[in-house]
Formats: sequence, structure tokens, C-alpha cells
Amino acid sequence: MVESAVTAPRSRENTRRKLLDAAAQVFAEVGLAAASVEAVCDRAGFTRGAFYSNFESKDELFLELAGRVTRGRVDAVTARVAELECDGAFASSHTDVFEILDQVLDVSADDRLGVLLMSEIRIHALRSPEMAAAYLEQEAEMQRSVAQIVTDIGRAKGITFRVSALEAARVMLLVWEGSAVRAAIAGANADRIHRSTSTELALVAQLVIDDPAAAYDEDDSDEDGEGEGEEE
Repeated sequence: MVESAVTAPRSRENTRRKLLDAAAQVFAEVGLAAASVEAVCDRAGFTRGAFYSNFESKDELFLELAGRVTRGRVDAVTARVAELECDGAFASSHTDVFEILDQVLDVSADDRLGVLLMSEIRIHALRSPEMAAAYLEQEAEMQRSVAQIVTDIGRAKGITFRVSALEAARVMLLVWEGSAVRAAIAGANADRIHRSTSTELALVAQLVIDDPAAAYDEDDSDEDGEGEGEEE
């Protein structure tokens, strides 16, 4: 009896997870309006009965999915920051600012389907006050996380910025996501999307840093200097 009682919630949780995973693909491919409950069920391998025993409607499913996706983005950035801190990346002279920022935001980078899904979430947020509030809170949390990274990098490497850490984070995220959307519209794959966002992020970082040259790896600067001396 105890085993049965434990198994039932797990089975329900697995069913919900599979439905959410399938919905993410379907919503990204055709959008919320065109997506049907049947299409989600077919993709997940479940019946309509299984769907309606877990969600009252397609809209409820979408709201839960959107919350999971946005929370996942914040959690991924937070975990990446903690990992870099443990590795000593912020204090290391062997890692430049642009590399750190790229590594942090790369965990929230999206492939084409991911970009499409986030775009669908933003469209829905424009129409739904409930979704808008949740999306804006997630966006603000992302900005705060990146702002803390900017602050830590500046303190560890003695770098100053032309704007506040929060303003720098806001601009970086806007450019990062805008670049991903443009690359996806152009038909880029995941690797090309990443290269595009990384390039534009580096440009933004140079604009907000007082002395961009100081943000590069010190060893690289030394090597450049040595090369110049040898040429003379």
C-alpha cells in the first residue's frame, strides 16, 4: 500500500513533465493559437484523458510551461555563476571579462525552438496581465543576477563601468536576446545563434566598460607586448 501511494504521485509527475516537454515543442513550432490538445497528446504519447486529468485547459498548460521555462533560465544563470565562483574565474587573471559574461549567458542561450518558445511567451505576456507580471519578474531577476556578476567582475579585476551594474545587465540581456531572435529569423542553427550573440555581447561590454583593453586576459596583453618588442 505504501509503495502504491508513493508511485501514484511520481507517475502523475512524470505524466505532467512529459506533457510539458511535448507542449514546449508544439508551442514553439506552431504557436499557442494553432497548437491543439491533440497535437500535444500525440507528441507526448498520451490520451486526451491523461491531459485533462493533469490540466484543465491548453491555457493552463501554457502558463505552467512558461513559468517553468522562465524559472529555468534564472536557475541556469544562478547555477553558472556559482560554478564560476567556485572555479575562481572572477579572480583569475587568465579569464577576461567578455569570456566570463559569455559563459554565464551561454547557459540561457537558446536553439531555434527555444527562441521560438520564448517569443511565444512574450507575445502571450503582451495580452495576459497574469503572464506579464510573471514574465517581468523573471526578467528583473535575470537582470539582478547579471548585475551581480558585473559588480563582482569589476571588483575582482579593478574595472569600472560607464553605467550602473543594473543598467549594464539590462542592456546586455536586451542585446543578447535580440541577437538570438534575429539569428533565428535568419535560419541560423544553435552554433550560429551562439556566435552571433557572443559577438554582439562583446561589443556591448566594450561600450559599457571605461577601459575595454583592461578587460582582456592579462597574459594575452603580455604576449602582444612581447611580440611587438621582438619585431623592433
